Amino acid sequence: MSKSTRVPGYMQSKGARNRGPLGDREIRYKCSMQNTILDVLRARPGWQEVSGEGDWDFHWCDREWLHANYDTMFLQEHQKILHFRNHYELTRKNLMVKNLKRLRKQTEREMGKKEAESFDFYPTTYELPSEYHIFVEEFKKNQGIIWIMKPAAKSQGRGIFLFRKLKDITDWKKGEYQPLTDPNREVPETYVVQRYIEDPYLIGGRKFDIRVYVLVVSYNPLKVWLYRSGFARFSNSRFSLDSIEDAYVHLTNVAVQKTAPDYDPDKGCKWATQQLRSYLTAKHGSDAARRVFQGIDNIIIKSLQSVQKIIINDKHCFEMYGYDVLLDDKLKPWLIEINASPSLTASGKDDYDLKHGVLNDVLNVLDLENRLTGKEKRVGGFDLIWDDGAVTTDDGAMECSVNSVSTTSNSFLGCHCDRKKHLREIYTAAQALKKSTPS
Repeated sequence: MSKSTRVPGYMQSKGARNRGPLGDREIRYKCSMQNTILDVLRARPGWQEVSGEGDWDFHWCDREWLHANYDTMFLQEHQKILHFRNHYELTRKNLMVKNLKRLRKQTEREMGKKEAESFDFYPTTYELPSEYHIFVEEFKKNQGIIWIMKPAAKSQGRGIFLFRKLKDITDWKKGEYQPLTDPNREVPETYVVQRYIEDPYLIGGRKFDIRVYVLVVSYNPLKVWLYRSGFARFSNSRFSLDSIEDAYVHLTNVAVQKTAPDYDPDKGCKWATQQLRSYLTAKHGSDAARRVFQGIDNIIIKSLQSVQKIIINDKHCFEMYGYDVLLDDKLKPWLIEINASPSLTASGKDDYDLKHGVLNDVLNVLDLENRLTGKEKRVGGFDLIWDDGAVTTDDGAMECSVNSVSTTSNSFLGCHCDRKKHLREIYTAAQALKKSTPS
């Protein structure tokens, strides 16, 4: 990456107003994590770590810290902090589906059933215990199919199980009908129950899902960046519906798979998104592969629109989401969940390099150094796909080396990611433009 160019003109953060403009000093940051993001921040030219209650310009905080401190904070003009106040409206599994259902109904009411069909990308889902009776009615209509239970607010595969019979969730449901006055009453944890996708697309007989990185810098107006690279996470065991209790068959979470007896930590269970796109193109053709990734674009935009009017927008906040998407055997993408804190701990060198690049480019998009023009459609590995409306490519700008079909979308998920070369080019162009523009 090119070296930092510090430009005068920023306001100081609280308690530092007599130290000169931000461009005359190092950018101060705080970080709650001890993984790849801390490595990125420490290696970034012109950035200095502060501790305790020290004055800061940038804070990569955890969700718990934000919830405890956001309402009492006063942020200066230039300060940036990870997470919007109520990010959970999209990242808690029950609220995500609730918001998607609401926008789908609104779309059908205002634009008709055909347009509402563009929301058909999440499985039939109910919240338990509140919608238990509605779920039972649906269950009885579809005897013999498999359902999956997930805690609404947990990650890394914790608490998930599959079942075919109602009696399999009896123990979970016990507390629901205990009298409210019972001092020993245990209120069941909120879960979602979803119709399990029984026909996933398999590669080498194994199930996988796709991790996609999405950066939202504003909800009002909605401004969304999509990272070109990601990875497909494979199960360690061949897929089968005969053993629905086997987590190594059905759950692709790395936290689960790495505990498998025959897991190979050197090989891992991941493919780069570029490798997956090349495979799909070779096997099914470029049009089919393009439709897969356009479907993922649709999932991203529709899901963000479902919470656009609910999220507390704050120009100081940003969010880096980890989307998990599954393909069925017809190559239809399904939204599984959205993570507000996708894992930044690397499982190997390739994984570290990917996450190091993603995080560096998050900082490049946020541009605290004021090195960009603000008009860029691409910054490193991030492409701007929505800016209060769909973002289209410049004429002839289709750069995906594995897909020769032209497109008007500015999305290049799974395409070649020459991020370092591109960063050098845009910083050189921005610097030249600023020099030629009268102040």
